[in-house]
Amino acid sequence: MQTIRPEIEEFELSGIGKVAAGALDDPDVIPLWFGESDLPTPKFIRDAAVQALDEGKTFYSYARGTMPLRAALKAYLDRLYGIDLDPDRVTVPGSSMLGVMIAGECLVGPGDEVILVSPYWPNVRQVVRIMGGVPVDVRLDEGNDRWRLDFDRLEAALTPRTKAVYVNSPSNPTGWIMTADEQRRLLGLCRERGLGLIADEVYHRNVFAGRDPAPSFLEIAGPDEPVFVVNGFSKGWAMTGWRLGWVVAPARLVEPMEVLSQVNSTGANVFTQYGGVAALEGGEDFVRSFTARCRANRDLVMETLGRHPRVRLTAPEGAFYAFPRIEGMTDSLAFCRRALKEAKVGLAAGYTFGDGNESHVRLCFAIATERLKVALDRLLPLIDGAV
Repeated sequence: MQTIRPEIEEFELSGIGKVAAGALDDPDVIPLWFGESDLPTPKFIRDAAVQALDEGKTFYSYARGTMPLRAALKAYLDRLYGIDLDPDRVTVPGSSMLGVMIAGECLVGPGDEVILVSPYWPNVRQVVRIMGGVPVDVRLDEGNDRWRLDFDRLEAALTPRTKAVYVNSPSNPTGWIMTADEQRRLLGLCRERGLGLIADEVYHRNVFAGRDPAPSFLEIAGPDEPVFVVNGFSKGWAMTGWRLGWVVAPARLVEPMEVLSQVNSTGANVFTQYGGVAALEGGEDFVRSFTARCRANRDLVMETLGRHPRVRLTAPEGAFYAFPRIEGMTDSLAFCRRALKEAKVGLAAGYTFGDGNESHVRLCFAIATERLKVALDRLLPLIDGAV
């Protein structure tokens, strides 16, 4: 008798986890596999959480987020995008990934197809599968100057079973940023076809080209459209371990979002939310300095890998990853395992980011510049002999 759903039994670690497993504590490894820097969370943010702990803020609170954090998020988003956001649309369930999961719970049922703009963070594909849905990849085109979304190919992928589109901008792993015109075109297509939209904007402040912040669907979507804008603190404020993110959901879902937060996590850790308030209210200097650091590192990666005769690398516009394609390399997992063993550099295998990425690897360039230089120098001989 089949008691466990086959979709669950078939789950396996992502190409990132397969490489990193067993090597996380190796001090000789330069870790470029995960999406984080080597900077600790700024002290003023940590101090705010410590103060909340010292004040005994350790009890149950609102499942959709404390009132101070939701008010601070409204003020932040209003200031950033020139909008007047209803704070009742904001939910803080825990991590940003949990926000994606809850959006999937709202939109996806068994047999429903979801368009995933690829390459994408691999956990997103698993959200669709957990809900019993069918992920359908629509891959970005890699141009000489930027990645591009082919709307004709996206529209051709739609079927009567399509229920939603997922898009991440700025993009992990490509660094692509949707333009405002591209966002309007995608939202128009979703409106025309009656589709939900999950917009993952967690890298909204990690921008190297164009405006800061990156364009947001909050600027163009109506308050009750089936659009879920997911965001969080991990990437802009070096708060990856805090697991603190938010979702702006349709206005009519206030109570359902409360229930989903209660069921999935009972809400985010209370004391961490006071760190979130501090980040929103006093974190602009850190955001700017961190972005400047990543921009300089992006340029270093382009100078080192972008000129290699076996590498094709489109300059990232945002986020903090490079996604080079290594000509002639056909097994990205084997290459990353070799890089770990022989060069002591941790990379993410390209295949895990969706179909068509087997010749790619992803590396995070948010670490200290000198350490990044060492990692790149170690990788060059391996790229020369990659197969």
